[in-house]
Amino acid sequence: MTNHSLFVGLVTLDLIYLAESAPKNNQKLVATDYTVAAGGPATNAAVTFSYLGNHAKVLGVVGSHPMTQLIRSDLTKYQVAIADLDPTINTPPPVSSIIVTQATGERAVISINAVKTQVSSDSIPPDILHNIDIVLIDGHQMTVGYVIAQMAKASRIPVVIDGGSWKPGFDQILPFVDYAICSANFYPPKCSSSGEVFAYLHNLGIPHIAITHGEKPIEYLSYGERGTVIVPKITAVDTLGAGDIFHGAFCHYILQESFTKALEYAAKIAADACRLFGTRRWMDVK
Repeated sequence: MTNHSLFVGLVTLDLIYLAESAPKNNQKLVATDYTVAAGGPATNAAVTFSYLGNHAKVLGVVGSHPMTQLIRSDLTKYQVAIADLDPTINTPPPVSSIIVTQATGERAVISINAVKTQVSSDSIPPDILHNIDIVLIDGHQMTVGYVIAQMAKASRIPVVIDGGSWKPGFDQILPFVDYAICSANFYPPKCSSSGEVFAYLHNLGIPHIAITHGEKPIEYLSYGERGTVIVPKITAVDTLGAGDIFHGAFCHYILQESFTKALEYAAKIAADACRLFGTRRWMDVK
């Protein structure tokens, strides 16, 4: 069955380099590989969701600067639709420069994210949730995400958050969330451990919560039941975008599987992506 999802949040242009290490002060490095792709948590999740046989739409700011043609061509290639929150803006899109360490797959990232491209809820297109089966919000367009979460809840459309890190405004969105899929770096106010994070989110009425820990098992709380999901053991070439890919795969599987199975299958997709450099090449391997 083909499903439709809306991914709300950040759209960037990612310049990704593979090198022996990140540069030190006043050091010049020659990369061994290089790729360019559209990026951002919601965007990479949308590409994954589309690759798995669905219809994906990104709701974010793209604009009309010439550099956005690289974003548009990449998303066209992977059949991801764009709902542009500010199509007339002509400033350069947010650009992320990423260096992936060849020996470990770890990455160093510098980006301004969506700090300079925040928009109001007035920019939301009419009927944006028409025919949508699931919504993911990454928190980079918090005002828009808050309104979308309310609309989705009213329409009984499940809402997923990508809790990569805590962002001001998440406290308003969380009461409308069905699935909180967070990283180990997601710490709401006054929380300093995974147990406190689970308690915080559970007390907001979120039925399904998961915290990922990289290559370590995923912790989850589902309807009050705690447990873990084992992550596949691999030799990672590049961990860039693994969390985003995990979220996109989760949105696919949760529409047809149980919560724990969706976590398990999404972890396998994310692990496969880490075997190759960049955020797209894993999809080209048959």
